[in-house]
Amino acid sequence: MNLKPFKHIGIGVAFSPNLKANLYEAARLSVFFGAKLVLIHVGEASLDKKTMLSMTLKSFEKDHLDYEVVFKTGNPVDVILSTTVEKKIDLLILGALQREGFFKYYVGSIARKITRQVKCSILLLIKPSVERIPCQHIVVNGLKDPRTEQTITSAFYVAKQLNSEKITIVEEIKKEEVSVKVEDDKSLRRATIMKERIKLRENSRIKEIISHIPVDCTKNKIVKLQPIFGRQGYSIGHYAQIMRADLLVMNAPRKMTFWDRLFPHDIEHILTELPTDVLILQ
Repeated sequence: MNLKPFKHIGIGVAFSPNLKANLYEAARLSVFFGAKLVLIHVGEASLDKKTMLSMTLKSFEKDHLDYEVVFKTGNPVDVILSTTVEKKIDLLILGALQREGFFKYYVGSIARKITRQVKCSILLLIKPSVERIPCQHIVVNGLKDPRTEQTITSAFYVAKQLNSEKITIVEEIKKEEVSVKVEDDKSLRRATIMKERIKLRENSRIKEIISHIPVDCTKNKIVKLQPIFGRQGYSIGHYAQIMRADLLVMNAPRKMTFWDRLFPHDIEHILTELPTDVLILQ
């Protein structure tokens, strides 16, 4: 398992009111992860722009922040996607609206278009802040998938670097796994017993994954296992919102098509209404 997944962090830079907050968030993460920061601006280079970026990041000189600025003209989505490949970016940070309206859901905002196409991990920030807000509670998906072990391992690494206190691993279980139709007390008992068996099975699977993670990443962490019966993506997003999690960590989707967006599943439920900051791991 890769315990240092982020060596190059990129961020799309727009000279908007959120510029300072977005840059501070990206710079802090680069320092925490010991990664190089790549600032990607879609537009012409100018001395004013370079000076503004340099002055904004001046307070991170003491932390020996390593960064470079890329200026490139063109379509914002194409420019950012191509730069992530050219600069070998492991984690791309983007500011995103918390809720995607009906029109944007089908046409796609820039952040969500990139999310659906990018080949690296991506962090969607809904409330960037100049002052650091501690990341105390991380929720991570624990669904049965070949990539989940790496996702959980990476979540513990992130928790260690950010000094997060609590990690909740949510095992989303499809309702179809409980095949008993509840019609009376007897069938209700059977369904209850079946659910308990599934929960024990899932908890055992997750505990096995955690046992392989280095102790220095798991010590002093409050770890909770939370099986949930419901729709994948929607259930974990709702849980993260209700529990006021600071970060939701998810597997990246294998493939996303227009039909996936017409009939939403998994990550599309999250993208429609971001419950908190979301880290999607490749």
